[in-house]
Amino acid sequence: MVVWVFAGGGEAEVGRSQLKFSEVGGLIPFLHKHFPGCTFERKTPVRQKPGPKPNKNLAYGKTGQSLIEQIKKELQIALRGGKCDLILVIDDLDCRNPDEQKQKFLDAIDTVSAATDIEKFVGFAAPELEAWIIADWDKMARHRDFMGNRWQRMRWWLSSQRNIDFEHPESFSEYDVEKDSCRDKLSAAIVEASERLDESNRNKPRFSKAEHTASLLREIDPSIVQKKCPLFREIYNKLNQFCQSDGII
Repeated sequence: MVVWVFAGGGEAEVGRSQLKFSEVGGLIPFLHKHFPGCTFERKTPVRQKPGPKPNKNLAYGKTGQSLIEQIKKELQIALRGGKCDLILVIDDLDCRNPDEQKQKFLDAIDTVSAATDIEKFVGFAAPELEAWIIADWDKMARHRDFMGNRWQRMRWWLSSQRNIDFEHPESFSEYDVEKDSCRDKLSAAIVEASERLDESNRNKPRFSKAEHTASLLREIDPSIVQKKCPLFREIYNKLNQFCQSDGII
């Protein structure tokens, strides 16, 4: 079963190559690892071709409306070379309404007539991919940059100073109309926690969304995450069913 993945976020979060997912990674390696019955082909973020002048129109980090517009373009391009069994969209929800966002993505895909008979699924990381890391926070203890008691001190700070609920991480923050995103960023809170000046942080690198989010995504256990993140559970259940079937659900 071939799944085309249209994802928001940056290169490190999604993964550079399905052939080298042990070296780099994030979302695509995570999908390959836990849903081996499917072959996941990344369509966005679009890979930059090597060269002195990168195409700014293909810049990483597209999400929300900019990702919707990119999907309409890239899906048409992809369909010139063949078809897939499932079109999978995964984006940061950024505290927006999940039903409204889902319909926007589906409406955009429906504008591509050649994709009419292909199954589609839209899922969200809420409010960001880092919610999945929060849900399985114990994996931080195994990472060389956070082992010892650093991961525990960070958890205490995030819980007591930023009111992050480790049992319900998707509940973090609220929608800000002017920003069209969350009032507070979950990833920024984790970075701030890693910058606190105490013994556990001495001479340790701060949390990097590019490096640590990608590496920790490869370690988290989706069976744990799905118990604490209802929107993730929708993705988890869908892919568990689809990748173990003949595509008929």
